[in-house]
Amino acid sequence: MKITPVQQQRILIVDDHPIFRKGIAMLLEHEQDIIICGEAETAAQAMGLVEHQEFDLVIADISLKDINGIELVKSLRALKPQLPVLVLSMHDESLYAERALRAGARGYLMKQAPPDEVVTAIRQVLRGDLYLSAAANLLMLNTFVTGRGSNNKSSVEKLSDRELEIFELLGQGRGTSMIAHDLRLSVKTIEAHRSHIKAKLAITTAPELVRAAVEWVTRRTGGGD
Repeated sequence: MKITPVQQQRILIVDDHPIFRKGIAMLLEHEQDIIICGEAETAAQAMGLVEHQEFDLVIADISLKDINGIELVKSLRALKPQLPVLVLSMHDESLYAERALRAGARGYLMKQAPPDEVVTAIRQVLRGDLYLSAAANLLMLNTFVTGRGSNNKSSVEKLSDRELEIFELLGQGRGTSMIAHDLRLSVKTIEAHRSHIKAKLAITTAPELVRAAVEWVTRRTGGGD
């Protein structure tokens, strides 16, 4: 009997941590119909690969060496509108899932998710569906039904994706030097972003900025209820 070969879905992984890329590859190596066909550590590398090769799915992080991953999602959507992107990131889904979907991503999942959920998310997005964790689904549904968070959108929604990323890290207790290290940016660049954030949120001092960031993160993660 002739065996029909399995058609493999081609995946590109975009993450600046080689260990994470290797981990995803190991997770998927036993999935016969899925194959990792490309890896990139920057958005520029990813765009170059997508421009010259065919992929069925891009798995991307938010924190990249050159531009924010959500900006990469927008660029990929402009280049190849039918190419689905699953964002897999350490960043809190309560802060970033909605932004990622608005940018054009087909799913958002945190890196802390169990391996089987990661595989489920990949397969669901490959089928053409959206994927969010149960917690993110519930949060977005509650926000839609109750309007919760609408009072905050007028301020925090003014922040760019990179500014929001820094605002979140400030709210998690990280200082400027630590944020610069985490995002692979200079301290001067982080300080410039902090100044822009203060201007957009009508905040005048550094302590006020940190306090606002902590309160924002606490509210979004349910700690202030």
